[in-house]
Amino acid sequence: MKLLTSCCLTAIASCFAVTATACDNPAMVTIPDGKTSTMDKLLEAQANVKTYMAEMEEYLACLNEELETAGDEAPAEFKSLMVTRHNTAVSEMESVAAAFNVQVQAYKAANPAPAAN
Repeated sequence: MKLLTSCCLTAIASCFAVTATACDNPAMVTIPDGKTSTMDKLLEAQANVKTYMAEMEEYLACLNEELETAGDEAPAEFKSLMVTRHNTAVSEMESVAAAFNVQVQAYKAANPAPAAN
């Protein structure tokens, strides 16, 4: 009986593990060096960051849906994994936004606006 219970729990945990990988983490964006970049490159990076953020929001929604679908009966390890994936994604989004803003500031410092006469 113990063996049957163990096998069943392993099978259930395996199903949750497969479900946990159903959400695909979007590819990281490349942000150009603001000191040497052109405005066009920064605008392209801005569009890429916006797309990345939208894809990350979809990823977060997917993680939340997977966790809700698993319900209260999901193993604690699964719940912990999903929370960790969610928190890591949010942290990554914050880092990307901060990195982009740093490069925008670097661009502005390297390319000051002409003084008005």
